[in-house]
Amino acid sequence: MTLFCATKNRRAGFTLLEVMFALAIIAATLVVVLGSQSQSLSLATETKFTTTAIFLAQHKMAQVEAGNPEDLSADSGDFGEDFPGYHWELTVNDAPSVEPEGVSDYLGQLDLTVSWGEDSPYKYSVRLYTFVAKTD
Repeated sequence: MTLFCATKNRRAGFTLLEVMFALAIIAATLVVVLGSQSQSLSLATETKFTTTAIFLAQHKMAQVEAGNPEDLSADSGDFGEDFPGYHWELTVNDAPSVEPEGVSDYLGQLDLTVSWGEDSPYKYSVRLYTFVAKTD
């Protein structure tokens, strides 16, 4: 009868192998779930930047276009307290030569880059070609 009781008690618990197997399954599941959460957070941050940068770039380009075309020059700055960490940089160049000849003399190339944070991989660039009055 003692053999029967010993066998009964032994079957009531888990073996070390079963516990290790269960822990391995739980660990693998947690790795997948946490990796998915991390990727989701990264994509949300990138989407937030892209959405905000598009609107900020449109706003800045509208300000540049509304200004005096003769005062166009390279400039940079930030978007103030409403958008902390967002910076912009504007470069003004002559447009590449286009047909018919002489048109490119009045065509300017504006490149605007919106970035978030210093040395950040988050950058959004837009290019605009506009007619610029040239005074000789």
